[in-house]
Amino acid sequence: MLNNSTLVAFIATAKPLDSARFYGLMLGFKPVEDTPFATVFQSGKNMLRVQKVQAVTPQPFTVLGWSVRNIVAEVDELTRKGVVFERFPGIPQDNTGVWSTPDGAKVAWFRDPDGNILSLTQPAR
Repeated sequence: MLNNSTLVAFIATAKPLDSARFYGLMLGFKPVEDTPFATVFQSGKNMLRVQKVQAVTPQPFTVLGWSVRNIVAEVDELTRKGVVFERFPGIPQDNTGVWSTPDGAKVAWFRDPDGNILSLTQPAR
């Protein structure tokens, strides 16, 4: 039943102004609505609700990610905009922070202003 419905993703922020700049300007999502409860963005065909909360405890794993066609181009563009890509001990990443998985996919991680871990994934061909 939900397979034909549009996904709405949720993430929390205790820094709504920083998050609005990050998701809107750095990541390039279109702002749709800003209320006392959330800032809503259009991300492709999906909606991203950045919920305004008192405190955020970042999780030690990816909470939101995007599938991309060309991870090298995306990492380069985001780096130019000031996004810093994460390095994780024990994961062999190239000089831009991209990890090549055993099946050939490529993954890079970065954080939003609240420390939430986000990712880009280029599927294996």
